[in-house]
Amino acid sequence: MQCFDRNHAEFSTLVVDDKRFWNNPPADRIRCHVWMKVPSILYRVYERYLLHQVKAGPKPHHIGLIVDGNRRFAKTHGLPTLHHGHLAGSEKLESFLRWCFELDIKIVTLYGFSIENHRRSDDEVENLMFLIMQKFKEFQVDPMIKEQSVRIRVLGRRENLSDAMNAEIDKVELMTQDHDQFHLNIAISYGGRAEIIDAVKKIACEIEQGQLHVEDVDEDLFARYLYTEGMPDPDLIIRTSGEERLSGFLLWQSAYSELYFTEVFWPAFRRIDFWRAMRVWQQRERRFGK
Repeated sequence: MQCFDRNHAEFSTLVVDDKRFWNNPPADRIRCHVWMKVPSILYRVYERYLLHQVKAGPKPHHIGLIVDGNRRFAKTHGLPTLHHGHLAGSEKLESFLRWCFELDIKIVTLYGFSIENHRRSDDEVENLMFLIMQKFKEFQVDPMIKEQSVRIRVLGRRENLSDAMNAEIDKVELMTQDHDQFHLNIAISYGGRAEIIDAVKKIACEIEQGQLHVEDVDEDLFARYLYTEGMPDPDLIIRTSGEERLSGFLLWQSAYSELYFTEVFWPAFRRIDFWRAMRVWQQRERRFGK
């Protein structure tokens, strides 16, 4: 008898859609169905317990998110192409935002596409850019963006992006510029070192023009020249898929961020995985060097 769960997915009767389930004899299918129901019930009990804990504790104001594992998700789940893995990852974003809205987490900064990602194959880069552009088009008509008053901003070197992509970015940024309840920052063609270099160049230019003095430069001033100008640093950074590094994400801003790494691939990231990250953050003591 082959009873199983989806890799990193919730126990669910959806598993009976798999042909391996129906290849079992009827009696085995009944036992398998009952076997799956037990962890499903336990899962829901645990989920409610975890939510109660999370809601009772403090919440991060700003979460950074490194979405990783789309390609491995596609391979391990037998999807036709890597593009289908990226598509599944793109579709997960809306769920994640709703989880944040539920907990009143005001700012999410998503690492969508790094400068280094431009080195991938032309086909993969083209597919990724297509998905990102489609997401911006969806944001323009998504009632959730208006209902939740979500302001959307893009961080990164936009000069590396196509005219068509920049046009869609301009549309969604203009459309949401007066939204003030939640903030979604999407880092595209982004690199933490590039962000710091760009900030240094701006400051150097103003010093050269006499608009600034070297003595004026401190951490607070420097932060005003970063892409995240005016935003608090992230309290928590989550990275999926098991990799334990920042990969250039918010290098300046993450100095005192709590880091949470999970083995789950981004497309399979569940609400309960999010709550686990939240609980771990709540249990840590942030001393900021004191």
